[in-house]
Amino acid sequence: MPRVRPGHATRRRRRKILRAAKGYRGTRSKLFRVAKQAVIKSGQYAYRDRRVKKREFRALWITRVSAACGSRGITYSHFMGGLKLANVFLNRKMLSEVAIADAPAFDKLVELARTNEPGTE
Repeated sequence: MPRVRPGHATRRRRRKILRAAKGYRGTRSKLFRVAKQAVIKSGQYAYRDRRVKKREFRALWITRVSAACGSRGITYSHFMGGLKLANVFLNRKMLSEVAIADAPAFDKLVELARTNEPGTE
């Protein structure tokens, strides 16, 4: 029985993995077996970090809004509670952008939050 050599499908599969491993250091981009492990692991990191990125950005926005609130003499929690009671539904990303780009508008939001601050009723 003649020996069967790896055919077109095998070459195509290996080429796909090696192209995905392009730019990796050393043998991780050259040898199929090592490259396959590296590509699988990088896919796991990418999947995990797509979720982590959302957490990190939310934390950044909260930090920015908190810093902007602190410089205006109100705590972040009172600010957010006041906005909620005033029925202002801006997400943290937009509040962060307003705090950075449009200080007068953010001052108005702070005043609105102060008038509706929890515990002042």
